Amino acid sequence: MPSGAAPSDFHRTILATWRIEQPRLIASLARMLRDVPLAEELTQDALVAALERWPETGIPDRPGAWLMATARRRAQEHLRRAPMLNRKHGMIAASLEAEQNAMPDDTSLDDDIGDEMLRLIFTACHPLIPAKSRATLALRMICGLTTEEIARAFLISEATVAQRIVRAKRLLSESGLVYETPRGEERDRRLPTVLEVIYLIFNEGYTAARGDDWLRPQLCDEARRLGRMLVALAPDQPEVHGLVALMELNGSRNAARTSPEGDPILLMDQDRRRWDALQIRRGLDALARARALGGGAGFYVLQAAIAACHARAAAPEETDWPSIAALYAQLSVLTNSPVVELNRAVAAAMIAGPAAGLAIVDAVAESSALRGYHLLPAVRGDLLQRLGRVAEARLAFADAAALATNARERTLLERRAAACEP
Repeated sequence: MPSGAAPSDFHRTILATWRIEQPRLIASLARMLRDVPLAEELTQDALVAALERWPETGIPDRPGAWLMATARRRAQEHLRRAPMLNRKHGMIAASLEAEQNAMPDDTSLDDDIGDEMLRLIFTACHPLIPAKSRATLALRMICGLTTEEIARAFLISEATVAQRIVRAKRLLSESGLVYETPRGEERDRRLPTVLEVIYLIFNEGYTAARGDDWLRPQLCDEARRLGRMLVALAPDQPEVHGLVALMELNGSRNAARTSPEGDPILLMDQDRRRWDALQIRRGLDALARARALGGGAGFYVLQAAIAACHARAAAPEETDWPSIAALYAQLSVLTNSPVVELNRAVAAAMIAGPAAGLAIVDAVAESSALRGYHLLPAVRGDLLQRLGRVAEARLAFADAAALATNARERTLLERRAAACEP
C-alpha cells in the first residue's frame, strides 16, 4: 500500500472509483455476453480484484481501463470454463477475444456507452418482469444505486428492495430476455418505467441519499444525457420532453445549491444569479414542446411547470406561489402521493401562512407512508418555527436530523435545531 494512505481511506477511494465505472462495465459486458446478471457478477469480480491489488500497486492512471480489461478477462475465463453446448457460445467467445485483442486496456467503448446504458435499462424494464421490480432492478444492477438509496426513492424497506432485485435477476437470467432497444409499441410499453428510472437517477444526484456530499453531479449529468437520447428515440412523447425540462430546470440551480464548503443552501436562500441561464432556457423550451404535444397534465410536465415558476422568478418574493400550489394540487390528484402533499403544504404556507401549511403536514403525518422520511419533520419544523413555536420546532428538526442519512443534510438540520434554542 502506498505510504501515508490508511487502509480504510484507500478502500473508500477504490469503491468510489468503481461506483462511477460500474454502469459502463456492466453495459459493455452485457452487450458482449447477452447476459445482464452475468455481466454484473463479473463486474463485481473486477472490484474484488481491484481491492486486492490496488492497495499494493496503487490506483492505476486509468482505473476505468484497468477494471474493463479485468472484467473482460473474467468473461473470457467464464466462457472457457462453460461447456460450449451451442454455436452461440463460440460466437460470443470469438467476439470477446477479438475485442480484447483490439482494445486490451482501452475505454473507447465509452463513445457508445449511452446506447448501451439505454439498452440495458430497456431490458430491465421488460414487461415480463413484475412492474414493481423493473425500476428497482435497473437502478441497482445497471445504474449502481444501493439498496438504501433505492429504498428511499420508493419509500419502502431495504429488505423489500433486496427481495425484488433477487427475484427480478433470477427471472432475467432464466427467461432469456432479449438485450435490445425495442421499437414501436413495445418501446412505448416500456417507456414509462424507463422514464421513472432516469427520473430517480437524477433525483439521487440532485440530493444524495447518503454520504458526505449533498450533490452527485455525475448522476445528474448521466440522467440528462439519457433523457436527451430518449427525446431522439421518442420525439412525439410529451412526458419525455417533460422529464428533460424538469431535469434541466432543477439542474440549473446546482451551482447555487451548496456553499464553497459543500454545505446545502436552501432554495429561498440561493443566489439566483448563479443559476444557469442556458439550462433554464433549454428547460423552458422542452416544457413548451411537451405542452405543444398535449402533455400539460403529465407527471413530469407538471413538475417541470413547477420548476419553471421558480426559474422565472428573479427573486424569491417574485415567485408565483398560487400557480405552484395549483400545480401541486393537480399533481396530488394524479399521484395520490404524500410527498406531493408535503410539497403542496410548503406552497400553501407561502400563500396563506404557515398555519395553513401545517394543517396539511399534520394530515400527511397521520399516514404511515412517510414514517422515517426525514423531510416530513423538517418541513414541520420550518412551519412551527415561523409560527413562533420554537420548542416544538427544535424537536422536529432534531427528529429530522436523526432520520437523515446524508451527512451534509444532517448537519444542516442539526444547525436549524440549535437555532431554535431559547
